[in-house]
Amino acid sequence: MNLCIRKRLIGWGLLLLAGASAMASSPDSGQTLNAPWTKGAFETRQYRNVFAEMGYTQEEIDKRVQAVFDGIFSPENKVYVEPDDSTAYICDIVHNDVRSEGMSYGMMVAVQFGRKDIFDRLWRWSKTYMQHKEGPSEGYFAWCCRTDGSHIDGGSASDGELYFITSLIFASNRWGNETGINYLADARHILDCALKKDGTGGIMPLIHKEHKLITFVPNDFGYAFTDPSYHLPAFYEVWARWADDGRSDYWNECAERSRQYLHKAVHPVTGLTPDYSNYDGSLMHKGWMIGDAFRFDSWRVPMNIALDYSWSCADREWQQAYANKIQDFLYNEGIDTFINQYNVDGTMLPDSLQMGMPSHAPGLVATAAAASLVCTHAKSREFVQRLWDSRPTPGFNYYYDGLLRLFAFMHLSGKYQVIFPE
Repeated sequence: MNLCIRKRLIGWGLLLLAGASAMASSPDSGQTLNAPWTKGAFETRQYRNVFAEMGYTQEEIDKRVQAVFDGIFSPENKVYVEPDDSTAYICDIVHNDVRSEGMSYGMMVAVQFGRKDIFDRLWRWSKTYMQHKEGPSEGYFAWCCRTDGSHIDGGSASDGELYFITSLIFASNRWGNETGINYLADARHILDCALKKDGTGGIMPLIHKEHKLITFVPNDFGYAFTDPSYHLPAFYEVWARWADDGRSDYWNECAERSRQYLHKAVHPVTGLTPDYSNYDGSLMHKGWMIGDAFRFDSWRVPMNIALDYSWSCADREWQQAYANKIQDFLYNEGIDTFINQYNVDGTMLPDSLQMGMPSHAPGLVATAAAASLVCTHAKSREFVQRLWDSRPTPGFNYYYDGLLRLFAFMHLSGKYQVIFPE
């Protein structure tokens, strides 16, 4: 577990981050974005295309999104690797390892793009090498492996399981379960294993039994706290609708608990969240952990809240206020100069606590732009424009920054969708 935390923090702290390119004027640059929608895609099956609102043509949008996708899945960037005829993995190119986070992100991207070939390859590798087949951890995934499939750390990181389950359910909805992989059965196996853990061998449930919130790590250490960037309430609504595991009411309650938690975890002035927190949203104040600050995990929170708004819209007023708040903070820091790490009150961290050099990180540029799906103020357009104008430069990390950038382009083009059963 100590290795898990250390590698995550040190690894993300050493990211080679590249700034956005010089800004170019967009079509109709004086135009204000439309107001955020008042109903979610679970109800409407419709998605905002913010780039179209800015005046870009659908051809331009499709070409740009495809180019960002290709940046992850083209061989030259060495993120997506096919080691044999039937499997593939997503590589953290900074550390040359494979993480459950990246594999499950890759599967979500693949099912959204309708790429069954990529999805099946990634899932075969994950199931073969990462998923525990027996023992106390059965059904869970080793969070970090070598590229040959051997485990660096066999412990699990709960966000990987979260994305594996949801992407498998979407695969079942899109392609059925009769094409060689029973996606729904595989998703339900993870869910069933995750909920029956009782502490044997120090392995705990994925969701805290009392708080009904996702754990940081489902073991006796990580069960004691959570990570705000793991909270995706709409994913639980997907499980409630289509996991068909007899737990619909439970998953809907988890979704509601998760939204309530975020109200407490978000700083009331800046909108920033810590990397980790207690289940009541309070800072942990642990001398051995530096998770009380807004850092690399936290970048994902604006995008996650945008996803929940787009799909469910169940917490509309609070989420709009949140998105305005965090964009206001970053805008006041300098829309082209805000950095990647802060105390949650917006003050600078001491040099001794910085993980790597502060930078204007492409991953945070992307997730801040994704929040524009939710914002009601005019400056949200400027965040979207910065994302559109950004270009990877030498040193750009196509693994973490690249995946967040791809997700943001998908959100803002209306291409990150709830996949209903066909």
